[in-house]
Amino acid sequence: MLWIKTFHLLFVMSWFAGLFYLPRIFVNLAQEDQPASRTRLLLMARKLYRFMTILAVPALGFGLWLWLAYGISGGWLHAKLALVVLLIGYHHACGSLLRKFELGLNTRSHVWYRWFNEVPVLLLLATLVLVVVKPF
Repeated sequence: MLWIKTFHLLFVMSWFAGLFYLPRIFVNLAQEDQPASRTRLLLMARKLYRFMTILAVPALGFGLWLWLAYGISGGWLHAKLALVVLLIGYHHACGSLLRKFELGLNTRSHVWYRWFNEVPVLLLLATLVLVVVKPF
């Protein structure tokens, strides 16, 4: 089971790297006027979104495996699972925002994207507290 935990953590950390970086690309896209730079940033964002989606699948799969293998229960786990659902929603929101950038339909400022970029940090902090401290 330690191997499963290891792979779960590896893929979760990798997924979060994408969740942290993609909104930073959005900040740059929201500020960029040059077509060549926009094209390059959109390519980077598209590739990153595709890659982080691939990383999310085993992260969730190994997490499910751990849950089923250990039969873990408790209020902390329900709260953690709710946060995982929010993270999946955030991931999909990133995809939706990327599509808007690709279509030239972005209406948000770079400041909004800077705040949007803080969401996964808060979700990660809350998840870590629940997993390590198990407050309830």
